Amino acid sequence: MRIYLDNSATTRPYPEAVAAMTEVLRDNWGNPSGIHSFGRDAFDAMAGARRQVAALIGADAAEIYFTSGGTEADNLAVLGVAGRFARGHIITCAIEHSAILNSCRYLEQQGFDVTYLRPDMAGFISVQQVAAALRPDTLLVSIMHANNEIGTIQPIAEIGQLLQNRGVLLHTDAVQSAGKIPVDVNELGVDMLTLSSHKLNGPKGVGALYVRHGVDIAPRLFGGGQENKLRSGTENMPGIVGFGCAAELTRGRWPEQAQKSRLARDELLRELTRLGLTDFVVNGEAEDWSRRLPGNLNLSFRGVAAGTLLLMLDMAGVAASAASSCSAGSGEPSHVLQALGLDEWRLTSAIRLTFGWENTPEEARLAAAAIYEQVNWLRSEAEGGLG
Repeated sequence: MRIYLDNSATTRPYPEAVAAMTEVLRDNWGNPSGIHSFGRDAFDAMAGARRQVAALIGADAAEIYFTSGGTEADNLAVLGVAGRFARGHIITCAIEHSAILNSCRYLEQQGFDVTYLRPDMAGFISVQQVAAALRPDTLLVSIMHANNEIGTIQPIAEIGQLLQNRGVLLHTDAVQSAGKIPVDVNELGVDMLTLSSHKLNGPKGVGALYVRHGVDIAPRLFGGGQENKLRSGTENMPGIVGFGCAAELTRGRWPEQAQKSRLARDELLRELTRLGLTDFVVNGEAEDWSRRLPGNLNLSFRGVAAGTLLLMLDMAGVAASAASSCSAGSGEPSHVLQALGLDEWRLTSAIRLTFGWENTPEEARLAAAAIYEQVNWLRSEAEGGLG
């Protein structure tokens, strides 16, 4: 038995995306900057992918800038805005991805002021918090659309309405939400939005930053002036084409895929209860599930060390994670869960189970049985050691 429940870390590429990439590597390997036919063919393929990615989020193709992934796109958004100013104020949230938080910490060293909004215990920030933090010198608000660890969906559209006509730019990291819930840049009212290919069944090593027409940000890479001079470097053509293919497929499939992941997640939680597992709790929103990503489940098990549980589950054939895969291995409790103000036992015993469209209710039941068995075994071992 091998059950993959770490879809927030990465997803299996669609076979169609793999085929599209293979075709590019084999038959369309020209440099898209070339003026010859090989270059024009490559440019056309890249332009098609740009349209596909743009369509996923309701954008214009000219507003899509390809990057090496979500981290680079987040960096480009925050540092690109700051690069147009000598000083200023930025508002973000304490549970953002480290790509945003570390960019903001860097800017603090350069003389910028940053406000880190604190979420409530379910992981939400409010429009009122953003309004209260605004200053005359506020340049940017960067709040992620949905959290990568606890799945909370933030009120980005309401924040966008708040910032209208205030001269403050709004960026959202939609790496986790795109392809799982509706994401439309016009409905959200954002000026910039981050995407990552491998979170929506495309290849790794490619992402995109949406930048609304008229928004001027400074480049972070310098060279040949690719991506309309905003992101220099020869484009990752196979990755971009695979990303475009995945985006197009996701645009047509996401409602059904979201429903499948939701059903599997809910089945696992029901099965744990049916089996009689005690002393565990859901981290993040646990009442109104519409405010949480459909495939996300973050659980803490009293008396169990998360790292040990994950190793035991892996040996039992269930793949899960303890926190964001980008910070896994740091040895520190999740900064997201710490920001919620959770008790120590919830911090040290939390695991993240994230479901994709391929996961079935049967897999969920099998995974629940493995969790039940391993949690009870670890608890009995701990009690035996104490005795």
